[in-house]
Amino acid sequence: MRTVTATAAAVTAALAAGAVSVAAGRLASDAALKAPPGRPLPTEPRLTVHGTAAGQIALTRHLASLRPGTYGLAGDGSHAVVGPVLPQAAGSADTVVRRLESVTHGSLSPGDAVWLTPNLYVGNPSAALGLDHADVDVPGELGPLPAWFVPGDRRTWVIAVHGLAATREHALNLMGFLHSRRFPVLALSYRGDLGAPRPPDGLNHLGQTEWRDLDAAMRYAVRYGAERVVLLGWSTGATMALRAAAHSGLRDRVSGLVLDSPVLDWQATLRALAAARHTPGVLLPLAVRAAQGRTGLHDGPGGSGDPGDGAADPAAGLRVPTLVFHGPDDTVAPWEASRRLAARRPGLVSLHTVARAPHAAMWNVGPKDYEETLRRFLIPLS
Repeated sequence: MRTVTATAAAVTAALAAGAVSVAAGRLASDAALKAPPGRPLPTEPRLTVHGTAAGQIALTRHLASLRPGTYGLAGDGSHAVVGPVLPQAAGSADTVVRRLESVTHGSLSPGDAVWLTPNLYVGNPSAALGLDHADVDVPGELGPLPAWFVPGDRRTWVIAVHGLAATREHALNLMGFLHSRRFPVLALSYRGDLGAPRPPDGLNHLGQTEWRDLDAAMRYAVRYGAERVVLLGWSTGATMALRAAAHSGLRDRVSGLVLDSPVLDWQATLRALAAARHTPGVLLPLAVRAAQGRTGLHDGPGGSGDPGDGAADPAAGLRVPTLVFHGPDDTVAPWEASRRLAARRPGLVSLHTVARAPHAAMWNVGPKDYEETLRRFLIPLS
């Protein structure tokens, strides 16, 4: 009897441990599958404001606060723009002083928790940049998708799509540049965004299903006069662009792709985000399996087991000129995957490497260099 009892207890303990492991894997997968738009990814550290002065702000000393370039500085109820580190400014061993370009809204006080963001602008194109724009609804398969349209003279439209934890405000960084080159721009919100339909399961599918909203935007663009489209995507938005270029019924209208920090290996991205939430290494495979079970994502860089899927093998699926902005300091989407993509299709894919740039912030490190590279790429496509 004692043997039977002991065996039952062991089985019960094993089942309980298994259930705990499954629950832990599911919770860890939330770092990617439930990343809320407009909030920082777990890889982005929280910094503390230590003080402000005329045109200066002191932040916690961290590799993040030492990054080169210009960034948004977001907090709960505040947004500012910070420029380069000021090495001659008075600080301490625990702080970094950067140039404070502007405070968009709210205020910054000592002790405030803030984080760096690629978004220099908030609001819409008219309020943030002084550009005439229209608020439009793109008919999507789940319902209307809010978008901004900024008109231009060219018949090639740029359709911009944000990535993980971002919103269509991310496109404002390039909106002025694209408008000055006379490109019509459509900046899309897609399923899961504020004001857009909710995904049926409430989860982010890392581009596997979201690309169909980009396909809807392509149809909208063609319906309203676009002869060709350039798909511009950041992070999982770049994954969406790859999928749309491979599968859309309007793929023949795609003249080029611009991919910033593309997520080409969703498993690596999910593991990175889960690890940043202090998930023990032994549970990271469980997080991947949990994501597969919850979303239908499959093995392969693009998240699909279909061998004919251009996103599962991006090099095989590419048919149009592609410009990739990426760098080795991206801790969310491995740079090596972009290097392999460029190496496999050297005549079609150009990789512009940006050092010391975090995920989806390649423009922020050097806007002029980024825009000049983009200008040279777009000229023959328009």
